[in-house]
Amino acid sequence: MPKNIKIIGVGSYLPEKILTNVDIEKIVDTTDEWITERTGIKERRIARKDQATSDLGIEAAKKALEDASVDPKELDLILVATITPDMSFPSTACIIQDKLGAENAAALDISAACSGFVYGLVVCHSLICQGQYKKVLLVAAETLSKITNWEDRGTCVLLGDGAGAVVVTSCDCENEGLLASSLGAIGSAGKLLYLPAGGSRNPATHETIDEKMHYLRMQGNELFKVAVKSLVDAAKDVMQKAKVTSEDIALFIPHQANVRIINATAKRVGIPKEKVFINVNKYGNTSAATIPIALNEALRAGRIKKGDLILLDAFGGGLTWGAVLLRW
Repeated sequence: MPKNIKIIGVGSYLPEKILTNVDIEKIVDTTDEWITERTGIKERRIARKDQATSDLGIEAAKKALEDASVDPKELDLILVATITPDMSFPSTACIIQDKLGAENAAALDISAACSGFVYGLVVCHSLICQGQYKKVLLVAAETLSKITNWEDRGTCVLLGDGAGAVVVTSCDCENEGLLASSLGAIGSAGKLLYLPAGGSRNPATHETIDEKMHYLRMQGNELFKVAVKSLVDAAKDVMQKAKVTSEDIALFIPHQANVRIINATAKRVGIPKEKVFINVNKYGNTSAATIPIALNEALRAGRIKKGDLILLDAFGGGLTWGAVLLRW
């Protein structure tokens, strides 16, 4: 059986439309200064009306496959982390499988909100190391603009659309690839960030539409506290499991939700600012897609080299949280 997994290809895709803070000033009662100070966000990308989550995911997937020099027909499995699927079913993974022509791959979606990409890497590790699959495509794609209430200034300033993807394969080196992982959930805190309608609990009716129940809702202040604690605990857990310290980390790539959350987490974990990758200012919170988008940008910018220890850390609706430590 394979001992580990490694990422052999990375890609990302961002929609062309840019929505700036100045643009949002014209929609709700807020200011560029307020948004920047509270969140660190200056702009975000917005998908076209005719673009679904699979459309973003397929573009990121193609780039990752090209980077890995892997033909879609070589894929054994496609995983898609998303909370904005094209539809309830078929899964977005099945739609991407069809568009890629990856006819030999099984396909399923993962619903862990912003932690979805980290959860997906751990699923890849389990399935590949059991000898079940050899090459897996993990896509994280979101069109959060489609479930955003653009009259709610507490949420609309935060969210954006985008996709990232990686190709994962087996690795026989014990000190390379995924060294440690930590996943968890706090189901009792689910109402801090959720989408009330659209499922079997509250199917679409005139009432659910009139009450704007098909848009996400968030209790920001309470979520901040839980987010920082979850991120810090997960990061410390994986470092302890791998028997490394914060000084050993070459680059910290946290979920890009809010620069204040990122800075608070890095400080408590003991990672200096120069080792923290931040791009929330350009894209806002793209949920599951933030980490693979950031990973791709970090690689293209030369921030990651072979042998580096990379810490990925996320929290999201559910509430879910998770971290992985990678030896690149």
